[in-house]
Amino acid sequence: MERQTYQKKIILEYLKSVCCHPSAETVYSEVKKKLPSISRATVYRVLKSLKEKKEIQEIPTQVSRYDGDTTSHAHFVCEKCNKIFDIFKICQECKILKRKKTKVGEIKSYRIHFYGICKKCLR
Repeated sequence: MERQTYQKKIILEYLKSVCCHPSAETVYSEVKKKLPSISRATVYRVLKSLKEKKEIQEIPTQVSRYDGDTTSHAHFVCEKCNKIFDIFKICQECKILKRKKTKVGEIKSYRIHFYGICKKCLR
C-alpha cells in the first residue's frame, strides 16, 4: 500500500506544480519520467481517487483536464485551442459569491466553467 501512497504523492505534487491543467495522458507521460514503472491504469485510478477526495479538480472538456489548485475559482475553456485559463478576480467581485448567501442556502465553495473563444483565437 505504501507504493500507491508514493505514486499518489508524486501525481499530486506534479498537479500542484503546473498551471496548464493537464489531461490524464499528460499527467501519465510527465509522472512516468519520475516513476518509470507507473502504469497508465494507476494514473487514472489515482486521479479518480484524488478527485473523489477533493484534492484536485476535474475540468470537464472533450478530454477531462485536472487542476491541483482546489481553491474556489472559475475556469475559461477555449473551444478552439482547448487552452484553459484560471479566473480568480472576476469571481471575487461577484455579489453573490462575496455574500456567500443565496435564497437557497450558504455557499461554501464553487466550481464555474466558462466556455468560449480566447482572445488569441479571436484574432
